[in-house]
Amino acid sequence: MPAITPITQDVLTIPRALPKGPVNLVGLTRAQMRAALIAAGTPEKQAKMRLGQIWQWIYQKGVWDFNAMTNLGKAYRAVLAERFVIALPNVISRQISSDGTRKYLVRITGGHEVEVVYIPEEDRGTLCISSQVGCTLTCSFCHTGTQKLVRNLTAGEIIGQVILVRDDLGEWPDPGEGMGERPRLLSNIVLMGMGEPLYNFENVRDAMKIAMDPEGISLSRRRITLSTSGVVPGIARTAEEIGCMLAVSFHGTTDEVRSNLVPINRKWPIAALLDALRAYPKLSNSERITFEYVMLKGVNDSDEDAHRLVRLIRGIPAKINLIPFNAWPGAPYERPEWGRIKRFADIVYKAGYASPIRTPRGEDIMAACGQLKSATERARTTCR
Repeated sequence: MPAITPITQDVLTIPRALPKGPVNLVGLTRAQMRAALIAAGTPEKQAKMRLGQIWQWIYQKGVWDFNAMTNLGKAYRAVLAERFVIALPNVISRQISSDGTRKYLVRITGGHEVEVVYIPEEDRGTLCISSQVGCTLTCSFCHTGTQKLVRNLTAGEIIGQVILVRDDLGEWPDPGEGMGERPRLLSNIVLMGMGEPLYNFENVRDAMKIAMDPEGISLSRRRITLSTSGVVPGIARTAEEIGCMLAVSFHGTTDEVRSNLVPINRKWPIAALLDALRAYPKLSNSERITFEYVMLKGVNDSDEDAHRLVRLIRGIPAKINLIPFNAWPGAPYERPEWGRIKRFADIVYKAGYASPIRTPRGEDIMAACGQLKSATERARTTCR
């Protein structure tokens, strides 16, 4: 993939510079791709048709060689090959857990790495994707938070994770096979990997619009969940411009505890966050907000915490996803005993909220919630 101008702006306002030389079509919105095709000489009257053809080859059929796009003329294919590329991140390694979870180490422009996790279940296949290299939030229970933020991912690098895993799963249709003729292995996307999605909003939005496009990957917006640690200004934008399901990393029921666990709470405390969340379902027409709650022994797992949590979220259509802490080297926390977690869940459930306890997946390959960190950075830290 051609080099991209280094990013030096604040993460909220990073400009998305186009690479020099051939333009990568992966990650361009429909409007951007149409403009790029016209700039490359495609007549405006043909641009909509050409856009649809190329879009389907890339995102519906998984074809990334212009010469294989057989419904395009040979001369036009030559022009495309001269002016554009279809470039994806590179899979450096793939680990498969004993429970079937797959963790991919993916290398992007500049030699940086992110991790991507695919979790197969009986009724779905969920892909956990990253939005940044590292993270700026330093949540104390999260391994990713110990890796400094390097840069935002581009829209192409975000949707590229989806494309790569679909390819690894063999999910593209065979020649002559129509859409929907085989079961979906990758049916859900969660933006719960490395980084804070709302600190890379435009790229995340564009990538998810591509994932939802009915002439391509064609995932319903209800099959996509964006998880935020509480970037309040981005919550309404997510409802209005993406409309996907929303999850919030909550983890504490007082500002004192939550600020220690999720430092962004000092900027947007619980009251401000809950105000934004109460408006979200009305703006996006989503059914429920998921409150993610990592269970930490002796920190946030008491009966009092459970009762306080229920009081705080009253009036918000919600479920509480209880996550037993997943350990990582040097972690300052422990997982509560099962009985303590179950007691917490029972209190929440009796208050009228679904309170599933997430089964840890991929722990043996460090792919569980809160364990992601690029292999290069993990090795560098271990060697200190």
